[in-house]
Amino acid sequence: MKVHPLVAATLCALAVSTAHAAPTFVNGITIPGNSLDLSGGTSVNDGRVGFFSDIYYDPNRNEWWGLSDRGPGGGTLNYDTRVQKFAIDIDQATGAISNFRITQTIVFSAGGNSMNGIAPTPTNVLGNAFDPEGFVVNPLNGNFFVSDEYGPSLYEFDRAGALVKKYTTPSNLVPRNSGTGTANYASDAGNNAGKRTNRGFEGLAVSADGKYVYAMLQSPTLDEGGAAQAGSFARIVKFDTASDSGEAVAQYAYQMDRTGQGQGISSLVALDDTQFLVLERNNRGVGVGAALATADKAVYLIDIANADDVTSIALPASGTTLPAGVDAVNKVSKFIDLDANTLAELGGKSPEKWEGLAIGPKLADGSYLILAGTDNDYSVTQDLSTNDQFDVYFRFGDDDPFDSSIQCPLGATTGCTGAASSVPGDGTYKLLPGVLHAYKASAADLAMYTAPVPEPETYALFLAGLGLLGVWSKRRSRN
Repeated sequence: MKVHPLVAATLCALAVSTAHAAPTFVNGITIPGNSLDLSGGTSVNDGRVGFFSDIYYDPNRNEWWGLSDRGPGGGTLNYDTRVQKFAIDIDQATGAISNFRITQTIVFSAGGNSMNGIAPTPTNVLGNAFDPEGFVVNPLNGNFFVSDEYGPSLYEFDRAGALVKKYTTPSNLVPRNSGTGTANYASDAGNNAGKRTNRGFEGLAVSADGKYVYAMLQSPTLDEGGAAQAGSFARIVKFDTASDSGEAVAQYAYQMDRTGQGQGISSLVALDDTQFLVLERNNRGVGVGAALATADKAVYLIDIANADDVTSIALPASGTTLPAGVDAVNKVSKFIDLDANTLAELGGKSPEKWEGLAIGPKLADGSYLILAGTDNDYSVTQDLSTNDQFDVYFRFGDDDPFDSSIQCPLGATTGCTGAASSVPGDGTYKLLPGVLHAYKASAADLAMYTAPVPEPETYALFLAGLGLLGVWSKRRSRN
């Protein structure tokens, strides 16, 4: 049942006025930009770790997962897309993190073939092309849900990384020419509706009971202000996991802070049935080719309880006014300011691409660890006319580290361009690292949080339906 707008506004005001203190920053760590994963690869394009298009903590297995995107080739190379299981040491008293290490690398595959990062072409609608950006674990069976920018698409993989289900992309999100109906996933050329190129499903969340998956577009669609970068509303899509064809059952309008400057959504985390955390950022800060300027990265608490289903409703191409009688997602409050704390290793500057966000385990005092992470683009840039790639080395203490960066042929430290023809051997220049920030949220801050249903409980419910729960319970008690 929807609440009257005046009542909703009053409740929102009360919620904000009585809100608990925001989560506190604990510490951060940097992970060397030349780190290799466990795939067996030894070079940039087959083994260098991509940090962190998304982060997820699975409380049922006490596992951390870090997602890599389409690879360092920018969609031009046959890169095997993958996800990393990692471990970190956590101080149970303070929440401080340390000692990042990768414990498993899983490559995504479909029909026995790896799902590569090569961008789709107009004739090859999607094929195996895959640009993974969001990752969660299905609490019902342990499978992986992964969202993709190319489609936008939503996939489910088994624990070995093999594709087991494709979800149905809502027709209004398919990048296309609305006059001819022709879809073009390769670029925006000829398209005037649907998802913008490289602005597909960026955020991904799963309900605690595993019944629904929520995928969020990075920014407005072409026909809703995305083409001119003037639209204010991005869509959150609710998928029914029990549907054989993976149908979407609702869409919600989320109003972004502002337009332009690459403003977009990077992560979505479910707190309960209606409340979520959303990571929203611009593309400013320390990054490969990014302007330093003013960084703007924040995590917001939102609530979809009173939001209308806008599946069949056109959102405005400019401005912030929805059609009469249509309510957007309630943007309750700013939860974390990701720019408020920086690391000395980055010269006290904010990284460009904060993209990963996860609620971690409880600490000794009942509070929660929250982890945020960056995508470092493999610390690689490339010549768009030749697709030649270059490692990018930064001196982070400079006013604008990219302005004084050095671009070298992959794996080399000589024959470079930029600030110098070679990388000094004194350690002043480094590849862009991956960054993790640890935050501590009190039990009151996350009083609404419902962790994913533990699988043994789900299994118990299944057995109860078969009348076998008593037998299983006796066996468990003897083990």
